[in-house]
Amino acid sequence: MQLGIFAKTFPGTDPLSVLSAVRDSGYAATQFNLACCGLPSMPDAVPGSVIKAIEAAAETTGISLVALSGTYNMAHPDISVRQAGLRQLAVVIETAAALSIPLVTLCTGTRNPQDQWAHHPDNTDPSAWADMATEMAKALALAEKHGVDLGIEPEQANIVTSAEDAKRLIVEMGSKRLRIVLDPANLFESATPPEARDIVERAIETAAGHIAMAHAKDRYADGRLATAGQGVVDFPDFIARLKAVGFDGPLVTHGLSASEAPQVAAFLKDLV
Repeated sequence: MQLGIFAKTFPGTDPLSVLSAVRDSGYAATQFNLACCGLPSMPDAVPGSVIKAIEAAAETTGISLVALSGTYNMAHPDISVRQAGLRQLAVVIETAAALSIPLVTLCTGTRNPQDQWAHHPDNTDPSAWADMATEMAKALALAEKHGVDLGIEPEQANIVTSAEDAKRLIVEMGSKRLRIVLDPANLFESATPPEARDIVERAIETAAGHIAMAHAKDRYADGRLATAGQGVVDFPDFIARLKAVGFDGPLVTHGLSASEAPQVAAFLKDLV
């Protein structure tokens, strides 16, 4: 597996300084975000000069760009908000293709109009799934055109909450371009270590063959998020099970401070 980290973990709007920090903290790969270039994460346009700067920074540092963030609320109750997000996603997908980044990560959304990562009781209404699926089909058409995969992450506050949901959507979409980003800490709200291990085990079995990237984030038993290795997620078991189903892609950590990054890199290197 390639060990990576969110580029946004590190401050700055110069790609070279950000990717240098990624390298110096002990990582070989990154999930990049256009905010690291001084642009919005979901921009209306990306100048050619920015693409060249990212290319040069990746070459200079040797950091592999394994994914590009392209999240917008695909189930927002206001269709005009979804339409704007799709236009911006098209820009992100085109940018990923220009940079030979294989994966664009998505948010399957929520009916919460203020926060795309916050739960809403209407998320379980069939209309929420239908709106999200309509967006996903449009996004996949863009991905097919540009030869880029899309990654959906099961997340308790979103429409796709589980590996089962993700696999259902993949089947519905009928596209090999739709993949899963598996974050063990997003598969439950609170759990004991044995409960967390069982949940993660079932998710890996369900998602096997569809996982494009794994995330390394942790959660305390009371539900608070934690850096990898500090909570209830059994990372040796998580990584061993990923290997057992044939996953050999990037393992990308996030939800940590820049100062914590070297310690987490050392912890994960012993496992991958």
